[in-house]
Amino acid sequence: MNSQVLFQNAPQEGAKAPETPGNGGVAPPSGIFSYSIERLIQKYQRSFAPPPKGDISPIRVDEIASRLAYFYERIRKIVDWKEENLLRRAAIVRIIKRSLILEISHLKSLFEVNVDTVAEPLVLELIRGGHLPNDEIPQEKIGEVDKVVKKYFYLLRNAPFASQGPSFPLKKKVNFYDWIMEIAACEIEEVLAPPVRENALIEAMTSLVNERIKLIPKEQLTEEEKVTQTHIAVHRTLFDLDDGIITYRLLKYKYPSWVNPTNDFLAQIARNIFAVKASIDRSLGHPLGKEFFNICERTDTAFTILDDVFNSLKDNPEGIHQVFSDKESLQSLIIKFYQKRLATLKNRLFKLAVFSTLSVFASNWVTFFIVEVPLASLFYEGFNKVAATVDFLMPTLFMFALVAIIRPPSPSNQKKVVELIFGFVYEGETRDIYEIKQRKKRFFTDLIIASFHLFAAGAFFGTMAYIFYRAKIPVTSVVLDTLTIAVNVFAALVIRNKAKEITVEEKTSLWEFLLDIVSVPVAEFGSFFANKWKEYNVVSVFFNVLIEMPFVTAVEFVENWRNFLKEKKAQIH
Repeated sequence: MNSQVLFQNAPQEGAKAPETPGNGGVAPPSGIFSYSIERLIQKYQRSFAPPPKGDISPIRVDEIASRLAYFYERIRKIVDWKEENLLRRAAIVRIIKRSLILEISHLKSLFEVNVDTVAEPLVLELIRGGHLPNDEIPQEKIGEVDKVVKKYFYLLRNAPFASQGPSFPLKKKVNFYDWIMEIAACEIEEVLAPPVRENALIEAMTSLVNERIKLIPKEQLTEEEKVTQTHIAVHRTLFDLDDGIITYRLLKYKYPSWVNPTNDFLAQIARNIFAVKASIDRSLGHPLGKEFFNICERTDTAFTILDDVFNSLKDNPEGIHQVFSDKESLQSLIIKFYQKRLATLKNRLFKLAVFSTLSVFASNWVTFFIVEVPLASLFYEGFNKVAATVDFLMPTLFMFALVAIIRPPSPSNQKKVVELIFGFVYEGETRDIYEIKQRKKRFFTDLIIASFHLFAAGAFFGTMAYIFYRAKIPVTSVVLDTLTIAVNVFAALVIRNKAKEITVEEKTSLWEFLLDIVSVPVAEFGSFFANKWKEYNVVSVFFNVLIEMPFVTAVEFVENWRNFLKEKKAQIH
Protein backbone atom coordinates (compact mmCIF):
# COMPACT_ATOMS: atom_id res chain seq x y z
CA MET A 1 0.00 0.00 0.00
CA ASN A 2 1.45 3.37 -0.95
CA SER A 3 1.16 6.71 0.83
CA GLN A 4 -1.70 7.94 -1.35
CA VAL A 5 -3.85 4.95 -0.44
CA LEU A 6 -3.12 5.47 3.25
CA PHE A 7 -4.32 9.06 2.97
CA GLN A 8 -7.63 8.25 1.27
CA ASN A 9 -9.56 7.23 4.36
CA ALA A 10 -8.10 9.87 6.66
CA PRO A 11 -10.47 12.58 7.91
CA GLN A 12 -9.93 16.05 6.56
CA GLU A 13 -7.73 18.09 8.82
CA GLY A 14 -9.77 20.56 10.83
CA ALA A 15 -13.05 18.74 10.14
CA LYS A 16 -15.69 19.22 12.84
CA ALA A 17 -16.26 15.95 14.61
CA PRO A 18 -19.75 15.49 16.05
CA GLU A 19 -19.74 16.38 19.74
CA THR A 20 -22.51 16.23 22.32
CA PRO A 21 -22.54 17.15 26.00
CA GLY A 22 -23.11 13.54 26.89
CA ASN A 23 -19.86 12.33 25.34
CA GLY A 24 -17.62 15.13 26.57
CA GLY A 25 -18.47 17.51 23.73
CA VAL A 26 -19.78 21.05 23.88
CA ALA A 27 -23.25 22.46 24.28
CA PRO A 28 -25.16 23.64 21.20
CA PRO A 29 -24.26 27.17 20.02
CA SER A 30 -25.96 29.93 22.00
CA GLY A 31 -26.43 32.22 19.02
CA ILE A 32 -24.28 34.94 20.60
CA PHE A 33 -20.90 33.48 19.69
CA SER A 34 -19.52 31.92 16.55
CA TYR A 35 -19.52 28.12 16.62
CA SER A 36 -15.72 27.85 17.03
CA ILE A 37 -15.66 30.33 19.92
CA GLU A 38 -18.47 28.44 21.65
CA ARG A 39 -16.39 25.28 21.43
CA LEU A 40 -13.28 27.14 22.57
CA ILE A 41 -15.03 28.48 25.68
CA GLN A 42 -16.22 25.01 26.62
CA LYS A 43 -12.76 23.48 26.14
CA TYR A 44 -11.08 26.12 28.27
CA GLN A 45 -13.70 25.60 30.97
CA ARG A 46 -12.98 21.88 31.01
CA SER A 47 -9.23 22.44 31.07
CA PHE A 48 -9.52 24.75 34.09
CA ALA A 49 -11.61 22.24 36.05
CA PRO A 50 -9.65 20.51 38.85
CA PRO A 51 -8.34 17.04 37.90
CA PRO A 52 -10.28 14.07 39.20
CA LYS A 53 -9.12 12.84 42.57
CA GLY A 54 -7.48 9.49 42.83
CA ASP A 55 -4.45 7.62 44.08
CA ILE A 56 -1.29 8.28 42.10
CA SER A 57 2.34 7.36 42.60
CA PRO A 58 4.32 10.43 41.50
CA ILE A 59 7.89 10.37 40.19
CA ARG A 60 10.33 12.12 42.51
CA VAL A 61 13.98 13.04 41.91
CA ASP A 62 16.58 14.28 44.35
CA GLU A 63 16.67 18.08 44.83
CA ILE A 64 20.47 18.38 44.80
CA ALA A 65 20.79 16.41 41.56
CA SER A 66 17.93 18.45 40.13
CA ARG A 67 19.73 21.74 40.86
CA LEU A 68 22.86 20.53 39.08
CA ALA A 69 20.86 19.38 36.04
CA TYR A 70 18.87 22.63 35.96
CA PHE A 71 22.07 24.66 35.88
CA TYR A 72 23.31 22.61 32.94
CA GLU A 73 20.02 23.12 31.07
CA ARG A 74 20.44 26.91 31.38
CA ILE A 75 23.84 26.59 29.69
CA ARG A 76 22.30 24.44 26.95
CA LYS A 77 19.77 27.18 26.31
CA ILE A 78 22.61 29.45 25.24
CA VAL A 79 24.48 26.77 23.30
CA ASP A 80 21.49 25.48 21.33
CA TRP A 81 19.84 28.88 20.70
CA LYS A 82 16.33 27.61 21.47
CA GLU A 83 13.26 29.57 22.44
CA GLU A 84 11.35 28.86 25.66
CA ASN A 85 8.59 26.83 23.99
CA LEU A 86 11.17 24.55 22.35
CA LEU A 87 13.50 23.90 25.28
CA ARG A 88 11.74 20.83 26.69
CA ARG A 89 11.38 19.19 23.29
CA ALA A 90 15.02 19.99 22.45
CA ALA A 91 16.03 18.25 25.68
CA ILE A 92 13.95 15.19 24.75
CA VAL A 93 15.63 15.05 21.32
CA ARG A 94 19.08 15.25 22.93
CA ILE A 95 18.30 12.44 25.35
CA ILE A 96 16.88 10.19 22.62
CA LYS A 97 19.88 10.83 20.36
CA ARG A 98 22.26 10.11 23.19
CA SER A 99 20.41 6.89 24.04
CA LEU A 100 20.19 5.65 20.44
CA ILE A 101 23.46 7.06 19.05
CA LEU A 102 24.79 3.58 18.32
CA GLU A 103 21.77 2.88 16.11
CA ILE A 104 22.86 5.69 13.78
CA SER A 105 26.51 4.67 13.65
CA HIS A 106 28.09 1.58 12.16
CA LEU A 107 28.84 0.34 15.69
CA LYS A 108 25.37 -1.08 16.24
CA SER A 109 26.64 -4.45 14.99
CA LEU A 110 29.05 -4.47 17.94
CA PHE A 111 26.83 -2.92 20.61
CA GLU A 112 23.14 -3.78 20.91
CA VAL A 113 20.87 -0.83 21.70
CA ASN A 114 18.48 -1.75 24.51
CA VAL A 115 15.32 0.26 23.80
CA ASP A 116 13.74 -1.00 27.05
CA THR A 117 16.10 1.20 29.07
CA VAL A 118 15.32 4.53 27.39
CA ALA A 119 11.96 5.68 28.80
CA GLU A 120 12.58 5.85 32.56
CA PRO A 121 15.96 7.66 32.44
CA LEU A 122 14.46 10.07 29.87
CA VAL A 123 11.58 11.06 32.17
CA LEU A 124 13.83 11.33 35.22
CA GLU A 125 16.30 13.54 33.35
CA LEU A 126 13.53 15.86 32.17
CA ILE A 127 12.33 16.29 35.76
CA ARG A 128 15.85 16.91 37.04
CA GLY A 129 16.41 19.54 34.37
CA GLY A 130 13.29 21.45 35.39
CA HIS A 131 11.40 20.63 32.19
CA LEU A 132 8.72 18.78 34.18
CA PRO A 133 7.49 19.34 37.75
CA ASN A 134 9.00 17.18 40.45
CA ASP A 135 6.72 14.92 42.46
CA GLU A 136 3.74 15.45 40.11
CA ILE A 137 4.20 13.17 37.08
CA PRO A 138 2.53 9.74 37.66
CA GLN A 139 4.68 6.62 37.37
CA GLU A 140 2.27 5.36 34.69
CA LYS A 141 3.62 7.97 32.29
CA ILE A 142 6.88 6.02 32.03
CA GLY A 143 5.00 3.09 30.49
CA GLU A 144 3.30 5.41 27.99
CA VAL A 145 6.64 6.96 27.02
CA ASP A 146 8.10 3.47 26.64
CA LYS A 147 5.42 2.61 24.04
CA VAL A 148 6.17 5.78 22.10
CA VAL A 149 9.93 5.15 22.11
CA LYS A 150 9.47 1.58 20.89
CA LYS A 151 7.12 2.69 18.11
CA TYR A 152 9.63 5.13 16.62
CA PHE A 153 12.51 2.76 17.24
CA TYR A 154 10.57 0.23 15.12
CA LEU A 155 10.29 2.82 12.31
CA LEU A 156 14.02 3.47 12.51
CA ARG A 157 14.89 -0.18 12.27
CA ASN A 158 12.36 -1.08 9.56
CA ALA A 159 12.71 1.85 7.17
CA PRO A 160 13.49 0.80 3.57
CA PHE A 161 17.18 1.72 3.84
CA ALA A 162 17.69 -0.62 6.82
CA SER A 163 18.35 -3.57 4.49
CA GLN A 164 21.12 -1.66 2.70
CA GLY A 165 23.24 -1.42 5.83
CA PRO A 166 26.49 0.59 5.63
CA SER A 167 26.07 1.16 1.87
CA PHE A 168 23.29 3.72 2.50
CA PRO A 169 24.74 7.28 2.64
CA LEU A 170 25.35 8.20 6.28
CA LYS A 171 24.29 11.82 5.79
CA LYS A 172 20.83 10.86 4.44
CA LYS A 173 20.49 8.33 7.20
CA VAL A 174 21.29 10.90 9.90
CA ASN A 175 18.82 13.40 8.39
CA PHE A 176 16.09 10.77 8.42
CA TYR A 177 16.90 9.81 12.00
CA ASP A 178 16.73 13.47 13.01
CA TRP A 179 13.29 13.73 11.39
CA ILE A 180 11.98 10.65 13.19
CA MET A 181 13.45 11.71 16.54
CA GLU A 182 11.90 15.18 16.28
CA ILE A 183 8.48 13.59 15.77
CA ALA A 184 9.09 11.13 18.61
CA ALA A 185 10.03 14.02 20.90
CA CYS A 186 6.76 15.79 20.04
CA GLU A 187 4.69 12.75 20.96
CA ILE A 188 6.66 12.13 24.16
CA GLU A 189 6.16 15.76 25.18
CA GLU A 190 2.44 15.45 24.47
CA VAL A 191 2.25 12.36 26.70
CA LEU A 192 4.06 14.05 29.59
CA ALA A 193 2.56 17.55 29.25
CA PRO A 194 -0.58 17.53 27.05
CA PRO A 195 -1.03 20.99 25.43
CA VAL A 196 -4.82 20.99 25.82
CA ARG A 197 -5.43 24.73 25.67
CA GLU A 198 -2.79 25.26 22.98
CA ASN A 199 -4.47 22.70 20.75
CA ALA A 200 -7.92 24.17 21.41
CA LEU A 201 -6.74 27.66 20.45
CA ILE A 202 -5.01 26.38 17.31
CA GLU A 203 -8.15 24.50 16.26
CA ALA A 204 -10.35 27.57 16.81
CA MET A 205 -8.04 29.91 14.91
CA THR A 206 -7.69 27.44 12.05
CA SER A 207 -11.46 27.16 11.70
CA LEU A 208 -12.20 30.89 12.01
CA VAL A 209 -9.42 32.09 9.72
CA ASN A 210 -9.96 29.38 7.12
CA GLU A 211 -13.62 30.36 6.60
CA ARG A 212 -12.50 33.96 5.96
CA ILE A 213 -9.87 33.07 3.34
CA LYS A 214 -11.07 33.35 -0.26
CA LEU A 215 -9.02 31.79 -3.05
CA ILE A 216 -9.08 33.49 -6.46
CA PRO A 217 -9.45 31.33 -8.49
CA LYS A 218 -10.97 28.84 -6.08
CA GLU A 219 -9.40 25.90 -7.94
CA GLN A 220 -5.90 26.79 -6.69
CA LEU A 221 -6.34 24.35 -3.79
CA THR A 222 -8.77 21.68 -2.73
CA GLU A 223 -10.69 22.39 0.48
CA GLU A 224 -8.52 19.88 2.35
CA GLU A 225 -5.33 21.54 1.11
CA LYS A 226 -6.71 24.96 2.06
CA VAL A 227 -7.45 23.81 5.62
CA THR A 228 -4.04 22.15 5.85
CA GLN A 229 -2.21 25.31 4.76
CA THR A 230 -4.23 27.39 7.24
CA HIS A 231 -3.43 24.88 9.98
CA ILE A 232 0.30 25.03 9.21
CA ALA A 233 0.30 28.85 9.14
CA VAL A 234 -1.55 29.02 12.47
CA HIS A 235 1.13 26.85 14.11
CA ARG A 236 3.90 29.04 12.73
CA THR A 237 2.35 32.37 13.72
CA LEU A 238 0.30 31.83 16.88
CA PHE A 239 2.87 29.90 18.92
CA ASP A 240 5.95 30.10 16.67
CA LEU A 241 5.99 26.32 16.44
CA ASP A 242 8.57 24.64 14.23
CA ASP A 243 8.20 22.04 11.49
CA GLY A 244 8.79 19.16 13.92
CA ILE A 245 5.60 19.68 15.92
CA ILE A 246 3.64 20.64 12.78
CA THR A 247 4.74 17.39 11.12
CA TYR A 248 3.65 15.36 14.13
CA ARG A 249 0.21 16.99 14.20
CA LEU A 250 -0.27 16.59 10.45
CA LEU A 251 0.56 12.91 10.79
CA LYS A 252 -2.07 12.54 13.52
CA TYR A 253 -4.71 14.17 11.31
CA LYS A 254 -3.83 12.26 8.16
CA TYR A 255 -3.38 8.94 9.96
CA PRO A 256 -5.98 8.47 12.74
CA SER A 257 -4.13 5.35 13.95
CA TRP A 258 -0.77 7.12 14.34
CA VAL A 259 -0.91 7.47 18.14
CA ASN A 260 -2.23 3.95 18.81
CA PRO A 261 -1.13 1.95 15.78
CA THR A 262 -1.79 -1.69 15.08
CA ASN A 263 1.13 -3.90 14.05
CA ASP A 264 -0.10 -4.00 10.44
CA PHE A 265 -0.48 -0.21 10.27
CA LEU A 266 3.00 0.32 11.70
CA ALA A 267 4.48 -2.11 9.18
CA GLN A 268 2.76 -0.24 6.31
CA ILE A 269 4.04 3.10 7.56
CA ALA A 270 7.58 1.75 7.89
CA ARG A 271 7.53 0.46 4.30
CA ASN A 272 6.21 3.78 2.97
CA ILE A 273 7.93 6.14 5.39
CA PHE A 274 9.81 8.07 2.70
CA ALA A 275 6.59 8.64 0.74
CA VAL A 276 4.92 9.79 3.95
CA LYS A 277 7.78 12.19 4.64
CA ALA A 278 7.68 13.53 1.07
CA SER A 279 3.94 14.20 1.36
CA ILE A 280 4.38 16.14 4.62
CA ASP A 281 7.34 18.07 3.19
CA ARG A 282 5.24 19.12 0.18
CA SER A 283 2.59 20.51 2.52
CA LEU A 284 5.16 22.35 4.63
CA GLY A 285 6.82 23.87 1.57
CA HIS A 286 3.72 24.64 -0.50
CA PRO A 287 4.19 27.71 -2.78
CA LEU A 288 1.06 29.37 -1.34
CA GLY A 289 2.17 28.74 2.24
CA LYS A 290 3.63 32.24 2.58
CA GLU A 291 0.28 33.78 1.63
CA PHE A 292 -1.47 31.87 4.40
CA PHE A 293 1.35 32.82 6.77
CA ASN A 294 0.87 36.54 6.06
CA ILE A 295 -2.86 36.31 6.73
CA CYS A 296 -2.40 34.39 9.99
CA GLU A 297 0.32 36.81 11.09
CA ARG A 298 -2.20 39.66 10.75
CA THR A 299 -4.85 37.83 12.77
CA ASP A 300 -2.95 35.86 15.43
CA THR A 301 -3.01 38.87 17.80
CA ALA A 302 -6.72 38.24 18.41
CA PHE A 303 -6.09 34.71 19.66
CA THR A 304 -3.00 35.67 21.66
CA ILE A 305 -5.07 38.20 23.62
CA LEU A 306 -8.02 35.80 23.92
CA ASP A 307 -5.69 33.25 25.52
CA ASP A 308 -4.64 35.88 28.08
CA VAL A 309 -8.30 36.65 28.80
CA PHE A 310 -9.15 32.97 29.28
CA ASN A 311 -6.20 32.38 31.60
CA SER A 312 -7.21 35.36 33.75
CA LEU A 313 -10.55 33.62 34.39
CA LYS A 314 -9.14 30.18 35.23
CA ASP A 315 -10.18 30.47 38.89
CA ASN A 316 -13.77 31.07 37.79
CA PRO A 317 -14.27 28.89 34.69
CA GLU A 318 -18.05 28.99 35.00
CA GLY A 319 -17.92 32.78 34.66
CA ILE A 320 -16.17 32.74 31.27
CA HIS A 321 -19.43 32.49 29.38
CA GLN A 322 -20.89 35.44 31.28
CA VAL A 323 -17.83 37.65 30.70
CA PHE A 324 -17.82 36.92 26.97
CA SER A 325 -21.55 37.59 26.76
CA ASP A 326 -20.96 41.17 27.97
CA LYS A 327 -19.13 43.08 25.23
CA GLU A 328 -18.06 45.87 27.59
CA SER A 329 -16.55 43.42 30.09
CA LEU A 330 -14.71 41.58 27.35
CA GLN A 331 -13.47 44.84 25.81
CA SER A 332 -12.02 46.00 29.14
CA LEU A 333 -10.15 42.71 29.53
CA ILE A 334 -8.89 42.88 25.96
CA ILE A 335 -7.50 46.38 26.53
CA LYS A 336 -6.00 45.34 29.88
CA PHE A 337 -4.02 42.44 28.44
CA TYR A 338 -3.14 44.31 25.27
CA GLN A 339 -1.56 47.05 27.41
CA LYS A 340 0.18 44.45 29.56
CA ARG A 341 1.74 42.75 26.55
CA LEU A 342 2.71 46.12 25.12
CA ALA A 343 4.46 47.05 28.38
CA THR A 344 6.46 43.79 28.52
CA LEU A 345 7.21 43.57 24.81
CA LYS A 346 10.55 45.38 24.92
CA ASN A 347 11.80 43.35 27.89
CA ARG A 348 10.91 40.03 26.27
CA LEU A 349 12.53 41.04 23.00
CA PHE A 350 15.66 42.08 24.84
CA LYS A 351 15.92 38.68 26.54
CA LEU A 352 15.42 36.93 23.21
CA ALA A 353 18.11 39.10 21.65
CA VAL A 354 20.52 38.35 24.49
CA PHE A 355 20.19 34.57 24.22
CA SER A 356 20.38 34.51 20.43
CA THR A 357 23.41 36.78 20.46
CA LEU A 358 25.13 34.77 23.19
CA SER A 359 24.66 31.62 21.14
CA VAL A 360 26.33 33.19 18.11
CA PHE A 361 29.00 34.70 20.38
CA ALA A 362 29.74 31.29 21.91
CA SER A 363 30.08 29.79 18.45
CA ASN A 364 32.32 32.67 17.41
CA TRP A 365 34.48 32.13 20.49
CA VAL A 366 35.02 28.46 19.64
CA THR A 367 35.67 29.04 15.93
CA PHE A 368 38.02 31.92 16.79
CA PHE A 369 40.40 29.73 18.78
CA ILE A 370 39.86 26.45 16.93
CA VAL A 371 39.63 27.71 13.34
CA GLU A 372 40.46 31.39 12.93
CA VAL A 373 43.62 31.68 15.04
CA PRO A 374 45.30 28.54 13.59
CA LEU A 375 44.47 29.60 10.01
CA ALA A 376 45.64 33.16 10.64
CA SER A 377 48.89 31.91 12.16
CA LEU A 378 49.44 29.52 9.26
CA PHE A 379 48.72 31.87 6.33
CA TYR A 380 49.00 35.35 7.82
CA GLU A 381 50.58 37.21 10.69
CA GLY A 382 47.85 36.38 13.15
CA PHE A 383 45.58 38.72 15.12
CA ASN A 384 46.45 42.00 16.76
CA LYS A 385 44.38 43.36 19.66
CA VAL A 386 42.29 45.70 17.48
CA ALA A 387 41.50 42.95 14.99
CA ALA A 388 40.53 40.49 17.75
CA THR A 389 38.28 43.09 19.41
CA VAL A 390 36.50 43.91 16.15
CA ASP A 391 36.20 40.20 15.36
CA PHE A 392 34.28 39.57 18.58
CA LEU A 393 32.31 42.77 19.07
CA MET A 394 31.20 43.70 15.56
CA PRO A 395 28.65 40.85 15.11
CA THR A 396 27.28 41.36 18.64
CA LEU A 397 26.93 45.15 18.31
CA PHE A 398 25.33 44.75 14.91
CA MET A 399 22.74 42.39 16.40
CA PHE A 400 21.80 44.83 19.15
CA ALA A 401 21.65 47.73 16.71
CA LEU A 402 19.06 45.88 14.61
CA VAL A 403 16.99 44.98 17.67
CA ALA A 404 17.14 48.54 19.02
CA ILE A 405 15.28 49.97 16.00
CA ILE A 406 12.23 47.75 16.55
CA ARG A 407 9.19 49.97 17.12
CA PRO A 408 6.07 49.19 19.17
CA PRO A 409 2.71 49.27 17.35
CA SER A 410 0.95 52.58 16.69
CA PRO A 411 -1.63 53.95 19.22
CA SER A 412 -4.50 53.24 16.81
CA ASN A 413 -3.58 49.54 16.80
CA GLN A 414 -5.47 48.91 20.05
CA LYS A 415 -8.82 49.80 18.49
CA LYS A 416 -8.09 47.50 15.55
CA VAL A 417 -7.34 44.63 17.95
CA VAL A 418 -10.71 45.04 19.72
CA GLU A 419 -12.55 45.13 16.39
CA LEU A 420 -10.70 42.06 15.12
CA ILE A 421 -11.47 40.03 18.25
CA PHE A 422 -15.14 41.03 18.22
CA GLY A 423 -15.33 39.95 14.57
CA PHE A 424 -14.11 36.48 15.53
CA VAL A 425 -16.08 36.11 18.77
CA TYR A 426 -19.57 37.41 18.01
CA GLU A 427 -22.07 36.45 15.38
CA GLY A 428 -23.27 39.39 13.26
CA GLU A 429 -20.07 41.46 13.64
CA THR A 430 -18.23 42.74 10.57
CA ARG A 431 -15.90 40.06 9.22
CA ASP A 432 -12.81 40.74 7.15
CA ILE A 433 -12.31 38.52 4.10
CA TYR A 434 -8.72 37.72 3.11
CA GLU A 435 -8.16 37.06 -0.57
CA ILE A 436 -5.35 34.95 -1.99
CA LYS A 437 -5.08 35.74 -5.65
CA GLN A 438 -3.09 33.81 -8.18
CA ARG A 439 -0.05 35.92 -8.86
CA LYS A 440 0.60 36.94 -12.45
CA LYS A 441 4.14 36.38 -13.55
CA ARG A 442 5.88 39.44 -14.95
CA PHE A 443 9.19 38.23 -16.31
CA PHE A 444 11.07 41.51 -16.75
CA THR A 445 9.73 43.09 -13.55
CA ASP A 446 10.61 39.98 -11.53
CA LEU A 447 14.05 39.87 -13.16
CA ILE A 448 14.77 43.50 -12.23
CA ILE A 449 13.59 43.03 -8.63
CA ALA A 450 15.62 39.82 -8.27
CA SER A 451 18.68 41.63 -9.62
CA PHE A 452 18.28 44.41 -7.06
CA HIS A 453 17.77 41.74 -4.40
CA LEU A 454 21.12 40.11 -5.21
CA PHE A 455 22.85 43.46 -5.64
CA ALA A 456 21.70 44.61 -2.17
CA ALA A 457 23.04 41.43 -0.59
CA GLY A 458 26.33 41.72 -2.48
CA ALA A 459 26.74 45.37 -1.51
CA PHE A 460 26.11 44.57 2.15
CA PHE A 461 28.55 41.66 2.26
CA GLY A 462 31.13 43.72 0.40
CA THR A 463 30.82 46.60 2.88
CA MET A 464 31.11 44.31 5.90
CA ALA A 465 34.09 42.52 4.41
CA TYR A 466 35.78 45.86 3.71
CA ILE A 467 35.29 47.00 7.33
CA PHE A 468 36.79 43.76 8.64
CA TYR A 469 39.65 43.98 6.15
CA ARG A 470 40.44 47.58 7.19
CA ALA A 471 40.63 46.37 10.79
CA LYS A 472 43.46 44.09 9.60
CA ILE A 473 41.48 40.92 10.28
CA PRO A 474 42.92 37.96 8.30
CA VAL A 475 41.05 37.14 5.10
CA THR A 476 39.94 33.73 6.40
CA SER A 477 38.30 35.40 9.39
CA VAL A 478 36.76 38.10 7.18
CA VAL A 479 34.74 35.39 5.45
CA LEU A 480 33.64 33.75 8.71
CA ASP A 481 32.74 37.07 10.37
CA THR A 482 30.74 38.24 7.36
CA LEU A 483 28.71 35.03 7.50
CA THR A 484 28.19 35.57 11.22
CA ILE A 485 26.77 39.02 10.49
CA ALA A 486 24.32 37.44 8.02
CA VAL A 487 23.16 35.00 10.72
CA ASN A 488 22.66 37.93 13.09
CA VAL A 489 20.56 39.80 10.50
CA PHE A 490 18.39 36.69 10.14
CA ALA A 491 18.02 36.43 13.94
CA ALA A 492 17.16 40.14 14.17
CA LEU A 493 14.39 39.78 11.58
CA VAL A 494 12.98 36.81 13.48
CA ILE A 495 12.90 38.96 16.62
CA ARG A 496 11.37 41.80 14.64
CA ASN A 497 8.57 39.49 13.51
CA LYS A 498 7.96 38.51 17.14
CA ALA A 499 7.58 42.20 17.95
CA LYS A 500 4.43 42.09 15.81
CA GLU A 501 2.68 39.66 18.16
CA ILE A 502 0.10 42.36 19.08
CA THR A 503 0.21 44.27 15.79
CA VAL A 504 -2.86 44.28 13.55
CA GLU A 505 -2.46 47.63 11.83
CA GLU A 506 1.00 47.43 10.32
CA LYS A 507 2.49 50.69 9.10
CA THR A 508 5.82 50.73 7.28
CA SER A 509 7.83 53.91 6.99
CA LEU A 510 10.13 54.78 4.10
CA TRP A 511 13.28 54.07 6.06
CA GLU A 512 11.92 50.66 7.13
CA PHE A 513 11.21 49.87 3.48
CA LEU A 514 14.79 50.82 2.59
CA LEU A 515 16.11 48.74 5.48
CA ASP A 516 14.10 45.73 4.25
CA ILE A 517 15.63 46.08 0.78
CA VAL A 518 19.03 45.31 2.32
CA SER A 519 18.17 43.17 5.35
CA VAL A 520 15.78 40.67 3.72
CA PRO A 521 18.23 39.28 1.10
CA VAL A 522 20.97 39.17 3.72
CA ALA A 523 18.62 37.37 6.13
CA GLU A 524 17.91 34.74 3.47
CA PHE A 525 21.60 33.91 3.38
CA GLY A 526 21.65 34.05 7.17
CA SER A 527 18.73 31.64 7.39
CA PHE A 528 20.61 29.14 5.25
CA PHE A 529 23.75 29.40 7.38
CA ALA A 530 21.75 29.29 10.62
CA ASN A 531 20.17 26.01 9.56
CA LYS A 532 23.60 24.67 8.71
CA TRP A 533 24.82 25.92 12.10
CA LYS A 534 22.14 23.84 13.81
CA GLU A 535 23.14 20.85 11.70
CA TYR A 536 26.87 21.21 12.32
CA ASN A 537 26.80 22.99 15.69
CA VAL A 538 30.33 22.32 16.89
CA VAL A 539 29.63 23.61 20.39
CA SER A 540 26.48 21.49 20.66
CA VAL A 541 28.29 18.35 19.50
CA PHE A 542 31.09 19.12 21.98
CA PHE A 543 28.55 19.38 24.81
CA ASN A 544 26.72 16.21 23.73
CA VAL A 545 29.75 13.98 23.42
CA LEU A 546 32.37 15.31 25.83
CA ILE A 547 30.32 17.03 28.53
CA GLU A 548 26.68 15.93 28.62
CA MET A 549 27.16 12.16 28.78
CA PRO A 550 29.63 12.24 31.72
CA PHE A 551 27.64 15.07 33.34
CA VAL A 552 24.42 13.04 33.27
CA THR A 553 26.31 10.09 34.74
CA ALA A 554 27.64 12.34 37.48
CA VAL A 555 24.17 13.69 38.28
CA GLU A 556 22.79 10.15 38.52
CA PHE A 557 25.73 9.24 40.79
CA VAL A 558 24.94 12.20 43.06
CA GLU A 559 21.30 11.11 43.26
CA ASN A 560 22.28 7.53 44.07
CA TRP A 561 24.70 8.79 46.71
CA ARG A 562 21.98 10.94 48.27
CA ASN A 563 19.61 7.95 48.35
CA PHE A 564 22.34 5.86 49.97
CA LEU A 565 22.83 8.49 52.70
CA LYS A 566 19.07 8.70 53.31
CA GLU A 567 18.94 4.92 53.78
CA LYS A 568 21.86 5.03 56.23
CA LYS A 569 20.31 7.89 58.20
CA ALA A 570 17.07 5.95 58.42
CA GLN A 571 18.98 3.10 60.11
CA ILE A 572 20.27 5.42 62.86
CA HIS A 573 17.69 5.34 65.67
